[in-house]
Amino acid sequence: MKQQKKSSNDVLKDNIKLIRKIKDLPQDKFADELSIKRSALGSYEEGRAEPNKEVLVTISEKYNISIDRLMKENLTQTVDTFLFSGEKNIPYQLTGNVDIKGKNMRVLSITTDNRGKENIELVPQRAAASYLRGYSDQEYIKELPKFQLPFLPSNKTYRAFEIMGDSMLPLKEGSIVVAEYVEDWEDVKSGQTYIVVSEQDGIVYKRAENLLNEGKLRLHSDNPNYPPFLVNVGDIKEIWKAKTFIATDMPDNEVTLEKLLVTVMELRSEIQKMQK
Repeated sequence: MKQQKKSSNDVLKDNIKLIRKIKDLPQDKFADELSIKRSALGSYEEGRAEPNKEVLVTISEKYNISIDRLMKENLTQTVDTFLFSGEKNIPYQLTGNVDIKGKNMRVLSITTDNRGKENIELVPQRAAASYLRGYSDQEYIKELPKFQLPFLPSNKTYRAFEIMGDSMLPLKEGSIVVAEYVEDWEDVKSGQTYIVVSEQDGIVYKRAENLLNEGKLRLHSDNPNYPPFLVNVGDIKEIWKAKTFIATDMPDNEVTLEKLLVTVMELRSEIQKMQK
């Protein structure tokens, strides 16, 4: 079956979203750089509206790319394109990860609502295998169930995963872990819980031990019946830091003073970050 050629509007919206993700900016910050409203940026990225000439000129000048190329060339399919730095063009390989100034850059597919606010996409258990194939495919991500949680900071990207098994009790099978996207894997903190998406082990929810200096993560279960195991960094596709969970049953294991102190310290740290 012959693949349908993308329209100019599809090319433009994909390119705008790509620039923002390569710049590692949430929608509100990127909109500020373009001197437009976040809702307007959301409509551009969803293809519900096209930017006017003034906005196109701003993007062209700020990110050092011609308007013609921005509107006609599908940069998401370009093997050797550019990182839009505003200062100079740095080679950027879109078909894989590339280290630029010591940081692994990745392009993440997201969806937004009609106000331009990022959705939380849900990956149910039955979609775990297909997510490994489609995690970077915009069309696949659009088909996932979506929801929003108003108490989470809006400048982060979140995804929800339905967990399997009993390795992370007291969270039972079927609980949904809502997690924040980790752009820089050096930020993974030992002892904290993450969703790790890897080629070898699929989607797992575990407590991480950072061994990145050895090119690995060691993943631990809270249920002592399950031994820890190693994951090679080269097999990892995505890492998401657990932020909250949704469950039909309340966890039923005992709460120790140590666990309460850890929770209080983590909450205090998160509040301080939000206040800053």
